[in-house]
Order: sequence, then C-alpha cells, then structure tokens
Amino acid sequence: MRFIKVMGVLLMLGGAVVVGVWRGWVPLAPEWNPWAPLDVRASPNLLTRFKLGRLQDDPALCDQVLKTSGLRVSHQADSPADVACPLRNTLRVQGAEVGLSSSFLASCPLAVAFALFERHSLQPAAQTVFGQAVTRVDHLGSFACRTMYNRANGQLSQHASANALDIAGFRLADGRSISVLKDWPGEDANARFLRQVRDSACDDFNVVLSPDYNAAHRNHFHFDMGRWWVCR
Repeated sequence: MRFIKVMGVLLMLGGAVVVGVWRGWVPLAPEWNPWAPLDVRASPNLLTRFKLGRLQDDPALCDQVLKTSGLRVSHQADSPADVACPLRNTLRVQGAEVGLSSSFLASCPLAVAFALFERHSLQPAAQTVFGQAVTRVDHLGSFACRTMYNRANGQLSQHASANALDIAGFRLADGRSISVLKDWPGEDANARFLRQVRDSACDDFNVVLSPDYNAAHRNHFHFDMGRWWVCR
C-alpha cells in the first residue's frame, strides 16, 4: 500500500513538472524543453525525435525551425485529397549547406532531419576519415507514389508521402566521388566513411537502410521518418 501511495505522489509531482515546463513556470534550457522549437545547430539529444515529430502538422513551427537549418526551401501546394498519394505540408528542398545533385520534395520532418544529418553526422564523418568536407550529396529522389518494393498489394512506401530520401553517394572537396554501390563492399577509407555515415545517420532519421539490409539497397542508403525505428 505504501508503495502505491509513493508512486501516486511521484506521478502527481511528475505531472506538475510537465505542466510547469509547458506553461513556462519551470525554466529549462531550450534543448531540454520538449515544447521549445528544435534548433538544428544544437547537438541532437533524446528529445530530438520528439521535436521532429511535432513538425509534421505544424507549418508555423516548421518555418521557425527551418530558419536554423541552413536549407533553402519552397513550400509546395497541397495536392488534391483524392489522388493516390496526396501530399500535405510538403517542401521542395532546393539547396543546403552541402550541394545537392538536384532538389527534392520532403515532408518537414524529413527536410529538417536531413539538415541535422548534414551538420552533425555527414560532415563530421568526412572530417574524421578524410580531413575535408563533403561538397555534394548525390541522391536518387524522395517522392514516388508506390508501394514498398513496388509490390502489387503492398503497403505504401514512405516515399509515397515524400517522407523518405535515397542517397547514392557523395563528393568530397578534392573532387573525389564516393559511391554506395562501388565503395560499400571495400575495406578502405571510402568504405569506412560510408559505414560511419550509415551509423551516425541512425541518430537523425527513424529508419536507415544500407546494403547490409538487403540487395534492394545495394546502391543507396534509404533514410525515412516513418513510425518505425530501424538501423541496418
């Protein structure tokens, strides 16, 4: 009985703290305040995924966070609700701190996760392995109105909602190109870099799939912001 009473008191105190933080009565550093906007420049922490999730249906909050992202984006008009793969609150990422092989469509969580990845995972890995920056990301696209693996009766892919991005390779400041298809099987610096990028990306995206996952991903990394957490 005493244990139940103690737990009840702790739950009430915890609830009071949550309300106090939400209303601003209990001061917290922004990076540890669940309701403070995500700052892409700050190092990710345990609240980053929660803050990314809040961006999906809050365009105003999305715009606020994008100001810290270094991304150049344009807002896309919502597609009609009756199309096979409707898009809402979608952005076109036209540029970033790193160059892009082309622009791509993205949900707000995916766009901001990409900015986190570039700043906190990709460039640190390049500096660690090569002592130089990545200047371009080569991707295979984001939006595709299809099921997973194009199965006739399969579940819609995260690509169908512009919530996934496939990355095929990178270009370094010295002009060197690194390919997931060609360099992943090796044991040299390029392969070590790709593995470090894959491992670090798991802190930025909900799902990270590499050639280690299956043959369908032999030539790219798949990053998405779906509801599952997978790092392979």
